[in-house]
Amino acid sequence: MTTTLLIPTLNEIIGMKEIMVKVKKEWVDQIIVLDGGSTDGTVEYAKERGYSVYVQKQIGLRNAYNEVWPMIKGDVVITFSPDGNSIPEAIPLLVEKMKEGYDMVIASRYLGEARSEDDDVLTGFGNWMFTNMLNILYGAHYTDAIGIYRAYKTRLAYDLGLDKDEGFIFAEKLFNTHISWEPLLSVRAAKRKLKIAEIPASEPARIGGVRKLQAFKWGAVILLQFIREKFAWK
Repeated sequence: MTTTLLIPTLNEIIGMKEIMVKVKKEWVDQIIVLDGGSTDGTVEYAKERGYSVYVQKQIGLRNAYNEVWPMIKGDVVITFSPDGNSIPEAIPLLVEKMKEGYDMVIASRYLGEARSEDDDVLTGFGNWMFTNMLNILYGAHYTDAIGIYRAYKTRLAYDLGLDKDEGFIFAEKLFNTHISWEPLLSVRAAKRKLKIAEIPASEPARIGGVRKLQAFKWGAVILLQFIREKFAWK
């Protein structure tokens, strides 16, 4: 099994300098920084450390994923935030868990003693609500279905149709936003009865940068996706 660490960035130079020195290159086979057009030196710093860098052309993280996916060499991809929210020490734990034959392993902020120090009342409730809604609708057992920090088989992007607009475009246009594909990945993995696991991984507070969350718009899109998926995708 080979593994690619995929790191989405947008003006994360402060977090990159503090977090990436803790990420050991030998943990994975490939590291790619997926940049959204940073102007603070993030790209230059990534190149100085010898990482592959891809600057997205279209707006939105799911579009960025689609653009960079052909560059991914690993059988497994780990999506990792360098803003302090994702703890580096969970990377080798995700790799080892995937070697047990799972299709996806989530670094859960709410499993066991893990906690999120980045949640506020709104985001904490939203994560709880959507995770429980997904579990009820699709018979899943997630504790953290929305977060970015996870490992999964690279081919799932295509097997689950995450590279297609059909699961996103109506809701994105309706609410004038762009969303990532983790919530839909969780839904479709549950519907397919894929082999899924979680490991506990607390979420520290963000380091530097600006929070990109559009809580109400993204929440509306996720809600519409969850309802639509119940009837529209097999």
